[in-house]
Amino acid sequence: MVWLHMFTSFWACLYLWAMPAWSVSASGREKIRRGATYVVVSNHQSGLDILVAFRLFFPFKWVSKAKMFRVPFIGWNMTLNGYIRLKRGEKESRRSSLAACEKALAGGSSVYFFPEGTRSENGRLKPFKPGAFILAHQMRLPVLAIAINGTRHALPKASLNFHGRHRIRIEVIGEIPYAEFAGLTVEQTAEMVRRRIAAHVEAD
Repeated sequence: MVWLHMFTSFWACLYLWAMPAWSVSASGREKIRRGATYVVVSNHQSGLDILVAFRLFFPFKWVSKAKMFRVPFIGWNMTLNGYIRLKRGEKESRRSSLAACEKALAGGSSVYFFPEGTRSENGRLKPFKPGAFILAHQMRLPVLAIAINGTRHALPKASLNFHGRHRIRIEVIGEIPYAEFAGLTVEQTAEMVRRRIAAHVEAD
């Protein structure tokens, strides 16, 4: 599946490169250990965040809303990549998606989460939901913290209109080893990671 994810990453980047008003940069990729399995978490500002995350050219699986799998071409690609479906507000769906995430992680595939659960309107991080951090604790895996800036104004929430010239950046903040949060609760881990990402995010 790695080759398919890399093809998808290239496909996503074509959309970014096709927009001359956007300057998209990725930094910190050297901090990603080759062959490591991560619980990946980042802030969420815009629908563009998904395209921008592919700019890392780093293999992972998404946890995505189930309705996205019904979108022609995009949904087919998501199914082929083995991305993980989630129906918001359904407890059984949350349980099955966590089980699917656990299976993917056990198989050596990193999983990417937006733990805020929804996009921020002003750039300030919302509280982080516990799912990603439950998995990190259960499986004793490191968390890979990522910050995204510039997408919020380029494609605001609840808008399909592109707005002006923007400098968009995705930054790999770094790996947080399991030993660093092993003694914390899930909630304390979520808040620790949230603070670390917030220090790299520009808000209004």
